[in-house]
Amino acid sequence: MDTSAEGLQCSVLGHVGLIELARPEKLNTWNPMMEAGLREQLTAWSDDSRVRVVVLTGQGRAFCAGIDMEALKAASQAGKAVAAPVRGRVDGDLAQRYSYLLGIPQPIVCALNGAAAGVGVVLSLYCDIRLAAKSAKLAAVFARRGLVAEHGIAWLLPRLIGHARAAEWILSGRTLMADEAERIGLVARVFEDEGFRDAAIAYAQDLATNCSPRSTRIIKRQLVRGHSQSLVASVHEAEDELELCLESEDFKEGVRHFIEKRPAQFTGR
Repeated sequence: MDTSAEGLQCSVLGHVGLIELARPEKLNTWNPMMEAGLREQLTAWSDDSRVRVVVLTGQGRAFCAGIDMEALKAASQAGKAVAAPVRGRVDGDLAQRYSYLLGIPQPIVCALNGAAAGVGVVLSLYCDIRLAAKSAKLAAVFARRGLVAEHGIAWLLPRLIGHARAAEWILSGRTLMADEAERIGLVARVFEDEGFRDAAIAYAQDLATNCSPRSTRIIKRQLVRGHSQSLVASVHEAEDELELCLESEDFKEGVRHFIEKRPAQFTGR
């Protein structure tokens, strides 16, 4: 299945949903149509049992070089703000402009094929796992543009890499290369540039095939809730979920395939 929206190319490869930012001639710079299209596609896949893992990547030599400056200039001349929220303010930690990515039930793998700056960095931080091509780089340029830590990343980034590293990076506005991003834990894996797209998809397909989709959805929810839970609340939630797991088909299959030494055939039930 292949679909397209303004600036996006979407497809399903086995159990992997692939979303590519598809404005390579513009370095996949971000605009409101892409923002709306991404949310619409991820929401549509949320209840699709075929899609167990999502990969978000870019076409060409950049992941996302930030906001479309040409659109920003035109909007500025017209007295408008192209970066303004597409909706009014709403309550709910997972109902914000980009935080909804944490509420998508499937794990989202951000495959940083090239440079990410501004909103491109924001998108990557709200994904669950970040992979990077060797030449990829992340530029948190907000302070160098007279901006602030946007869209809640001042809350999120310290939880990913610790306060000291988050403060140094976001205050300096400097560019992180892929190897440093991996070293500080911002990126999980770095792959060679050549064949990066295939390597990222293969990584996602391994998750989609060899891990129970029921388990990965629950674990993602546990990780997100853990940001604001007490330890005892997290333990009690895990105990409740474990009881339900023991009755699930995926748990039974997880034991059977291990004993029988064969590939797993999880159903998500």
